[in-house]
Amino acid sequence: MDRRLYTLYFPCLFSEPGEVSGWSWAVPLWVTVPGWMSSAGNPAPAALCLWTEILLRILSYLDAVALLRAGCVNRRFYHLANDNFIWIRIYSTAFSPKRSNWKVNSVEKTAVSMNSLSAGDKEAGYWKKEYITKQIASVKAALARVLKPLHPYTGLPVKTKEALRISGLGWVIILKENSGKEHILEHVDLSFNDSSVTAMWYGKDWPRLVTLSTLDLCGVTPVFLNRSQTPMKNGPYELPPHSPLSDDSPECGLSGYQLHVDMHSGGVFCLCGTFGNLSTSKEYIENEYMKLSVISFKNSTEHLPLIGKVGLSWKTNIFDGCIKSCSVMDLTLLEEYGKPFWCFSSPVCMRPSPGPSDGPAFLGETYRVDYADAEGRVHLELVWIEETGEYFIVSLALYLRVAKINHWFGTKY
Repeated sequence: MDRRLYTLYFPCLFSEPGEVSGWSWAVPLWVTVPGWMSSAGNPAPAALCLWTEILLRILSYLDAVALLRAGCVNRRFYHLANDNFIWIRIYSTAFSPKRSNWKVNSVEKTAVSMNSLSAGDKEAGYWKKEYITKQIASVKAALARVLKPLHPYTGLPVKTKEALRISGLGWVIILKENSGKEHILEHVDLSFNDSSVTAMWYGKDWPRLVTLSTLDLCGVTPVFLNRSQTPMKNGPYELPPHSPLSDDSPECGLSGYQLHVDMHSGGVFCLCGTFGNLSTSKEYIENEYMKLSVISFKNSTEHLPLIGKVGLSWKTNIFDGCIKSCSVMDLTLLEEYGKPFWCFSSPVCMRPSPGPSDGPAFLGETYRVDYADAEGRVHLELVWIEETGEYFIVSLALYLRVAKINHWFGTKY
């Protein structure tokens, strides 16, 4: 018999995102070496079992996030961190309907009460998968409850900010240089509006623009509810499949539509308007678009002013400024059943315009704002009134793609 002192080194399992993991703590351990140890000091299979039991005992005191990180150390730690007896204890503690908030069972008592859950007859990692699956399901259930109330004007969820807090959703920009080097930049600031969220990035350490080959925008969520560790990159968002709605009178065109439009920058709104009872007919179809008039040149009672100065704010760690004549436009168009038919949020810019050819002449410089995507176009006409120092919207028209309308309602315009 011989007693030897061994030191077990463990990686930094609790490092914050962005920090470099390393060997952060060590445990001195006196081991009695029996005769079945070889002369070279290499452990026999029984000794390996001893080390495995010690490691499993230590890993059993980790929480779920730390255990997942431990599994990233190497192949052996990956298999050890998949141990069903460890994960079934975490699972039963988290989801037991009779658990108490003030009494915590010991590891031994919990292990005894878990015999009915059959940890031993499952493949390795089974209860880890079950735990992660149920955690994700609990997040989705919580989000479904929060996102249920809808805004009466936009038709979108009211509690978007609370939903983002619950899900832990954030955004990162991944910049890739021509050399292959990647830079992952987390958003610095968020501003919430009725129908959009604006994420901002700025800093001193961005790579030079000429060296970049690609830019990717990704949503990032934590694995577990209300935990900021272990983020997962989400894939592109895909809209749920749409079943065509029945149109009882397709010959009449579109009716009962409602539009909500915002123009803003840096949390300051220059336009926030809702327009109801919008309608159009198939006679307004031209070049694969159906025109939906919102504000008319000829009806001066519909003309609206923009409030304050129009500009797109920007800032860095040191400087800030404003890009004149630019802003962010949020548009939500609800169809007759109250469902969002067309939504977008995009930067737009005011440009000089020769003025309307089919409308009255205005005393002031005229400008236009245009936006287009695969589902439609927006055309906005404005007049600058020098006496009051403000812009007036004198025309607003939407051009909806006929293919989108046919797909939505099953019509054949």
